[in-house]
Amino acid sequence: QVQLVESGGGSVQAGGSLRLSCAASGYTSSSNCMAWFRQTPGKQRVGLAVIRRDGTTFYADSVKGRFTISQDNAKNTLYLQMNSLGPEDTAMYYCAGRAGPYDSTWFAGCTFGYWGQGTQVTVSS
Repeated sequence: QVQLVESGGGSVQAGGSLRLSCAASGYTSSSNCMAWFRQTPGKQRVGLAVIRRDGTTFYADSVKGRFTISQDNAKNTLYLQMNSLGPEDTAMYYCAGRAGPYDSTWFAGCTFGYWGQGTQVTVSS
């Protein structure tokens, strides 16, 4: 059974940093596209960053230069380092992994069908 479990969210002041983690079980994250998304109430989930099987990355314009996606293959864990946070970054953050040909979400050349439960990030001004 595949499980993606996020952690590391919390409350931070504007200008601060957080590092999110996503521990994968029953699934080899390094063998698949992995990504971070975020969602605010009443809005669609938005892709932020992708790391592909070959290690290449892609970032949405809204986080480019501030966020860094990475993974530790030995720990089967995905990370999102978030710097220079602002109130606009307040959201629920989700990690996602490719499941297969019936994935319903596409972002940056990858598809995603496995999702974590989310971790809340709140940035105060």
